[in-house]
Amino acid sequence: MSAGARVRLEELKLAFGDMPAAEVDLDVRPGEIVILLGPSGCGKSTILRALAGLLQPTAGSAEVDGKPVGETDAVCAMVFQEDALLPWRTAARNVEYALKLRGVPRAQRRGQAEELLAQVGLEGFSGHLPGQLSGGMRQRVQLARTLATRPQVMLMDEPFGALDAQTRSEMQQLLVSVWQQYGTTILFVTHDVDEALLLGDRIVLLTPRPATVSKIVDIPNPRRPGAQFEPEFARRRYEILASMGDAQPAVLSPEGA
Repeated sequence: MSAGARVRLEELKLAFGDMPAAEVDLDVRPGEIVILLGPSGCGKSTILRALAGLLQPTAGSAEVDGKPVGETDAVCAMVFQEDALLPWRTAARNVEYALKLRGVPRAQRRGQAEELLAQVGLEGFSGHLPGQLSGGMRQRVQLARTLATRPQVMLMDEPFGALDAQTRSEMQQLLVSVWQQYGTTILFVTHDVDEALLLGDRIVLLTPRPATVSKIVDIPNPRRPGAQFEPEFARRRYEILASMGDAQPAVLSPEGA
């Protein structure tokens, strides 16, 4: 799989009719995990949709490796909170469908699909339909299907928001493992401060609509095991909450409360 691509939003303006949705300048380095953090409905997902080519800007530009979105060879793959798997296709056949769209010959699809499912911890579940899988397992299938497109940029729209705490933690760890293997650039939307601190190289704080960048927080030595129990984690958590206008004591117990 190709290494991650550079993403550049330059004076990007997005709107729904006469209603402004986002006004953003942002430069994402290749292979970086950047978190878009803000309250629900502030316009985070709108920015991802523009990068996916699903929403045309009213001004400015969105570029991947120096080329406008829609005119680039780099693949931007969207990962949603709802898995959007085809319910009549097994896990393997959902992944095979992405391989088919990429032009992989039929004879090679099943083997590649099995390998991708094994990479996300679903070895032995290739014949299961989505309805036979848990929410976390369906998200693993969605991740495998996304990887099948060989993306250089993954646009992740609160992909773990509907999962229980334990499954969410497992999926966060899996995402880091996949990122370490492939080096894909990731833009990850969340409104969960702890998730942002656990995953990101940088956290981009967004104001409510229109979404604008109010602050960018660099995370030193990100994704360290046990980072959430360190005093620095609590300090940065408080800093971010204060910047979002929601300052409150950040007390972390060994249980991660």
